[in-house]
Amino acid sequence: MSAPDLSPLCIAGPTGCGKTAAALALATRQPVEIISVDSALVYREMDIGTAKPSREELAQVPHHLIDILDPTESYSAAQFVRDATALVPQIQARGARPLLVGGTMLYFKALFDGLSELPQADPALRAQLDAEAARDGWPALHARLAELDPETAARLPPLDSQRIQRALEVCLLSGEPMSALYQRQRSQGVDWPLLSLEPSDDARRWLHERLAQRFALMITHGLVEEVRRLRARGDLHLGLPSMRCVGYRQVWEMLDEQDVRPGRDGAHTTLDLATLQERGTVATRQLAKRQITWLRSMPARRIVPAEAPDALDRLLAIAGA
Repeated sequence: MSAPDLSPLCIAGPTGCGKTAAALALATRQPVEIISVDSALVYREMDIGTAKPSREELAQVPHHLIDILDPTESYSAAQFVRDATALVPQIQARGARPLLVGGTMLYFKALFDGLSELPQADPALRAQLDAEAARDGWPALHARLAELDPETAARLPPLDSQRIQRALEVCLLSGEPMSALYQRQRSQGVDWPLLSLEPSDDARRWLHERLAQRFALMITHGLVEEVRRLRARGDLHLGLPSMRCVGYRQVWEMLDEQDVRPGRDGAHTTLDLATLQERGTVATRQLAKRQITWLRSMPARRIVPAEAPDALDRLLAIAGA
C-alpha cells in the first residue's frame, strides 16, 4: 500500500463558489488539515457575515487560522505566510495533508511569489491618512497614490481604503513606490499545486444568483444582529480591517444612516432589508470580480469550472482523492 500524499495543496476561488464544501469532501477521502486562506475568518465574533464553517464542520476536520484574532487587531499577508508555512510541516508530521483553502488572493500571491521587505506599519502616519480620508474621501487619497505610485494605484479601486492606506504608508515611509520595492529581492515563494474553483466567463449569471442567495441567507441567519453586537462593544469602527469586510461594512453604514434618521416617535426605524440586500449583493459581486482578476494573474493554476454539475468530482480527481 502506497504512502498517503502529504504534499500541500491549495484550493482558491471567488466567494460563493463552493470551496468549503470541496475541502470538506476531500477530507472524507484523505487525511487532511485545513489552513484557512481568508482575511475575514481570522476574526472572532464574526461568524455569519464571513460564512465561517459551522461548529460541526470545524469538528469534522482540523482547521487552522480561524478565530485567532479580536476584531480590533489586524493581520497581514506577511503574518499569514509565516503562520501557514510554519503549520505545513507540523501537519505533515501528524500524517495529514495540508490543505490551504480560501479566497484572499493577496495571501496566495504572497505565498507563491514570496515577500518583499516593506516598512512596518506606522500608527501615527495611519491616523494622519485616516484623518485625510475622513476630510477628503478615499478617492482623493487614491489620486495622491496615483502620483506617487501609478502602478499600484492602477490595480486598486478608489474605495479600497485598506490597500490605498498601506500603499501610501509604504511610499511615504520609504520614499519609493511600493511597486518598486516589490520588484526587488523577495523571499523565496512556494511551489505548491493550486486548484482554482472559479466560474467560466459565460457563467456570470450563475455566480450572481448564488451571491444574491448567499447574502440573503446571511441576513436571514442574523447578520444585522451580529453587526449590532459588534457595534455595541464600543471599541470597533469602520476604519478597522475587520469592519471593512464585505457585508459588515454595508450593515454598519446602514445602521449609521438609521441613527441619524429616527422615527417620528424618536425610536430608530427598522433597517430597510431590501436596500441592504441590494448593497450587500453588489459589494459581494465586486469582491468576486476582484478575486477572479487576481486568479487570472496566477497562470500555474488548474481551473475547475465552479458551475459545472460535476465540479466537485473533477476537483477531487485532480487532488488524487
